[in-house]
Amino acid sequence: MFIDTVRPNDSDSPFMGETKSVSLVNELRVQRTWPCSINITPPRGSSKWLGRRLVGLLILISLVTAFILAASAAINAQNPTPNIETLKKANARPAETTTAHADPFDGASIEKMSAQCVTLETEQGSIVIEMLPGKAPESVRSFLNLAATGALDTTTFTRVVKTFVIQGGNLSTSEKWSAELAARMARRLPDEPSDVRHVRGIVSMARSDEPNSATTHFFILVGDGPHLDGKFSAFGRVTKGMEVADAINRAPSEGEKPMTPVRIKHAGVAQCQK
Repeated sequence: MFIDTVRPNDSDSPFMGETKSVSLVNELRVQRTWPCSINITPPRGSSKWLGRRLVGLLILISLVTAFILAASAAINAQNPTPNIETLKKANARPAETTTAHADPFDGASIEKMSAQCVTLETEQGSIVIEMLPGKAPESVRSFLNLAATGALDTTTFTRVVKTFVIQGGNLSTSEKWSAELAARMARRLPDEPSDVRHVRGIVSMARSDEPNSATTHFFILVGDGPHLDGKFSAFGRVTKGMEVADAINRAPSEGEKPMTPVRIKHAGVAQCQK
């Protein structure tokens, strides 16, 4: 605060002594209050200056923050933090793998396959089948491998057409069903029609109407089927046990589905007995 200490002219005041006293007191007040007087009025134009300083400071802070974030992102990109799923995968149990190996008759010659016979030991008795690799080599190779590896064991005859055929080879009916059997069922064989006539006792590959769709299903004719000639792959002939095939064909069924499917207990491969 500012206090006016100008004294009036002595000759103008009838109370000169009093005036002097008042002036002295006022002077003392000025001396006592001056050190505490602070001018808080900002200088002219200072608000603009402060604004510019504040804007500059904010820009600087923004630039520093952006630099820190960019540097952090670059570090994280080089050294990513593994998430939970990554950690789980890192210490997960290795997936089970199956080692591929050749089947017994892969690469076998026509002569070797011709010497082999397959015996189907069923719940009704045994059926012995000789091979015809000269007519359908890949069908014979597949059938020999199915028998030699045990793939046909515990499977059933799932289809019967009275006085005509019995059909087996559906690996999904096996009591030992596995991924390996499923993989075998997925393998397709080439069509191998030949001049072999589809008569009683002939063994041939079953398939759909689609070309080259035969897999593991086969059928044994208990009656003649001339309409099949030149269309299906005949690969074998029953030499013993046709009476067993007849018994399976005569078993009670609902349509073409046996009420109690006959099971193949074991299928084996051995040299044919002449």
